[in-house]
Amino acid sequence: MRRWILSPGWLIGALWLLGACAPQDYPYVRLRAEGEGAVVALERAPGRLPLRVAVAPVISPRATFETYSPLLDYLAHRLDRPVELLQRPTYAEINDLIRTGQADLGFVCGGAFVEGEREGYMELLVVPQINGTTTYHSLIIVPADSPFYRLEDLRGRRFAFTDPLSNSGRLYVQYRLAQIGETPESFFQNAFFTYSHDNSIRAVAQGLADGASIDSLVYEALSHSEPDLIAGVRVIERSPPFGIPPVVVHPELNPELKEALREAFLKMHEDPQGRGALTMLRVERFVLPDPEAYEDIRRMAAKIRGWP
Repeated sequence: MRRWILSPGWLIGALWLLGACAPQDYPYVRLRAEGEGAVVALERAPGRLPLRVAVAPVISPRATFETYSPLLDYLAHRLDRPVELLQRPTYAEINDLIRTGQADLGFVCGGAFVEGEREGYMELLVVPQINGTTTYHSLIIVPADSPFYRLEDLRGRRFAFTDPLSNSGRLYVQYRLAQIGETPESFFQNAFFTYSHDNSIRAVAQGLADGASIDSLVYEALSHSEPDLIAGVRVIERSPPFGIPPVVVHPELNPELKEALREAFLKMHEDPQGRGALTMLRVERFVLPDPEAYEDIRRMAAKIRGWP
């Protein structure tokens, strides 16, 4: 039997969304209010500490909750312990959960990973394989009926970023603009954060933004689940391939737990329950990571964030 618990933290998360944790360099636009955050608890092995799984808000909180629940069930069964899903409004807060040991495992984006890796509190565990590859792209989108066909056409327009630490949702565009001697502040009329890629797509489709940069994996998933939404936008640029958003842990996580987690992920596709979770995630299997796959993100981050 499974018990679903809404943590009091979801209310705190909603208050943060209203402004306390919103970055100050761009206005924050909230497109959805429901399901701001949740914690899932599974009734397994009473008395054992739960495995805490943090998921970056690549998609909106309710969609994250529904998508990752079968994975939590699988991990709870495999490890014979409760599992909690931790959600926060920003990538930085997810990184902080890993840094401080408040989360044992994290699903993060490439831009957030290289930040945590550089500061020494994040290491690769496994990566998902999707459509035979372990890479993805940043897509720049505009309204389907707009007259824009290049990033340069968006000068003086409204632009939606996903998150300050997002690679596909911010860093790539920052880097592209730097190559032509511009910054988001000098190039766009105004910009704002949506804090999830599906919300960025909605911002463009609904005319709240003239353009946005998004995760190709989210775009492809929504092309199947919400084709009418995707019909309202058009891709005008596709980045080179980047290392896919990884699954990470703190380097000092208990070695036995780290190995048990790695084995559970690597064998998911061999387990009927695991295959069901993979289907929900739209992932073929999890594989060992190639650290070099993130070198382009490291290079862009170094330039934009001023790293030595």
